[in-house]
Amino acid sequence: MSTERLRGMGVALTTPFRQDETVDFETLDFHVDYLVEEGADYIVVLGTTGETPTLSRKEKEQVAARVLDRVKGRIPLVLGVGGNCTRNVVAELGDFPRIGEFDAILSVVPYYNKPTQEGMYRHFAEIAKASPVPVILYNIPGRSGVNMNVDTIIRLAREFPGKIIGIKEASGNMEQAQHVITRRPEGFLVLSGDDSLAHTMIGAGGDGVISVLGNAYPREFAAMVHVSLDEEHHDDAAVMHQKFSALYSLLFKDGNPAGIKSLLHIMFPRYEEVLRLPLVPVSESTRKGLEAEAR
Repeated sequence: MSTERLRGMGVALTTPFRQDETVDFETLDFHVDYLVEEGADYIVVLGTTGETPTLSRKEKEQVAARVLDRVKGRIPLVLGVGGNCTRNVVAELGDFPRIGEFDAILSVVPYYNKPTQEGMYRHFAEIAKASPVPVILYNIPGRSGVNMNVDTIIRLAREFPGKIIGIKEASGNMEQAQHVITRRPEGFLVLSGDDSLAHTMIGAGGDGVISVLGNAYPREFAAMVHVSLDEEHHDDAAVMHQKFSALYSLLFKDGNPAGIKSLLHIMFPRYEEVLRLPLVPVSESTRKGLEAEAR
């Protein structure tokens, strides 16, 4: 698979719930169609934004299959498959239904047990060997408790060409991102994991973003990303980027995906503002801020 298909604006898909907290598959269909028709470059299914820690294995399989059937190959799809037990992740890669129909998996640095750099390397080496599709690393120290350093990222990229094809970099450390961009092998993707840093990371040589905001504004945010990727017009994207400045903070003020689910409900009332505990809806002040910014 050419990694070019995963440049641009990917969307970290939310999972809609009904008031009884069951998965709302009809609204999921609506949302997926909206993202495809409004120009998302690809969709990431079952990431953190999809509240996967609260989904059962059966629900995960149902959501993945529903999205596959709805998209029908119109845009690429990435599946979130990760965890903090390497053997469990490897087992899931071997028996998750229809995993081979996805273009890649997104796999997070193991959380809570805080592995060393060597532990991270071995974890992802086993995943690369087991996965039937290419792997995108996901570095997010704020959730995992540890940072995958540049040497480890580049070691994995060089030792598993064509298997480990990129990284979603959400450390917030632009110096680290710049070093990865400078040292990466040809074709290795560096994708922002922060909407607010997407324009800056692309300007440093990055390849796009896996976005939360894109759930609500796929056409507008994809346009900003595409203009940012165009070196000739990169400066024009700065103006487009600034238009979202208030939303960048509001969406994460009360945690993710609480902010984006509130915004989706404001824009599309059929999308219920329901999260599963321990996550809860945004505060009233945040909701009012989102209502003021919704367009």
